[in-house]
Amino acid sequence: MKTTVIKNTLIASLIVLVSCGKKEETEKKEVFQITDVMMKTTQFAKAEPQQLKNELRFFGKISADKNKLIEVYPVVGGNVEKVYVELGDYVKKGQIMATIRSTEAAGYEKELQEAQSQVLVAKNALKVAQDMFEGKLVTEKEVLQAQSDLTIAESQLNRIRQTYKIYNLKPGSIYQVVAPISGYVIQKNINQDMQLRSDRSDNIFDVADTNNVWAIANVNESDINQVALEMEATVSTLSNPDKKFSGKVDKIFKVIDPETNAMNIRVVLNNSASLLVPESKATITVSYKENKTMLAVPAEALIFDNNKNYVMVYQSAKKLETRVVDVYRQVGDVAYIASGLKEGETVITHNQLYFYDALND
Repeated sequence: MKTTVIKNTLIASLIVLVSCGKKEETEKKEVFQITDVMMKTTQFAKAEPQQLKNELRFFGKISADKNKLIEVYPVVGGNVEKVYVELGDYVKKGQIMATIRSTEAAGYEKELQEAQSQVLVAKNALKVAQDMFEGKLVTEKEVLQAQSDLTIAESQLNRIRQTYKIYNLKPGSIYQVVAPISGYVIQKNINQDMQLRSDRSDNIFDVADTNNVWAIANVNESDINQVALEMEATVSTLSNPDKKFSGKVDKIFKVIDPETNAMNIRVVLNNSASLLVPESKATITVSYKENKTMLAVPAEALIFDNNKNYVMVYQSAKKLETRVVDVYRQVGDVAYIASGLKEGETVITHNQLYFYDALND
């Protein structure tokens, strides 16, 4: 009898303890909610169907826009007196980059002086002929001949002056190398006191307008048929690993390099901030759409823990759910969900880690 009473008392106590434990656990869960302060910084997104994207990643380099790159060649030979710019410098159109003292320039200077003298002689001859014609000492034909001689002399002087202007020749047998466009010096093959031969075939400067640059990607033969014009592309470089540059495939070079067995594609990029440097290595990611639709959420909503992907499903400030999801594919900032979410459900995209830790500790 006594034993039975003790047993019943113990069972009752256990029931009370279990009930209290469940009650405390329930109260603990019900206590958590998103505060008004936290709600102001919390961001949300709905799970919505999107056309499935895929992407291909290639390696390549940044190149100057060949349509806005000028190779500068010396038009005369001679001794380089001074070089005013260095590799990587920005120059404005018409800015002097180097000066060369040249015997060829001296020859043009002599021609200019001779042409100026010929014009003076022809003007005097015309004046004399006109005066003599008024005195009936010569015929009109001789006046016309003097006028023709002056026209020829002036034409020769104008030709020499145009040569001076085009070649940027200055008195003292000096030839000035000037920037043909505004841009950056991306190649320099000239130094002070260098002797330049008149038959030199190499350029001494390359100047490029880099407001727009090209990203040239090497496409493997196996991927050629998957690349098309107007595909969206993002480009990253080692010098700016956290920054993405966007563009589109605007040219496919239908030639395979026998050394690399790859074909090149080109993406034009805005470079007004001058962050992209020609000849630097680049990773080019090309994305394209498939003929399929899947549920998608922002990739930042994903929480990877214990070898699984989770999202925090929001129903109200007091009702959050930790949900396991199966990620079919992640392309850029979009995650395509194979299972675990329904269309229209709301997920948290900012502060979700805080809520995950609070609910799953």
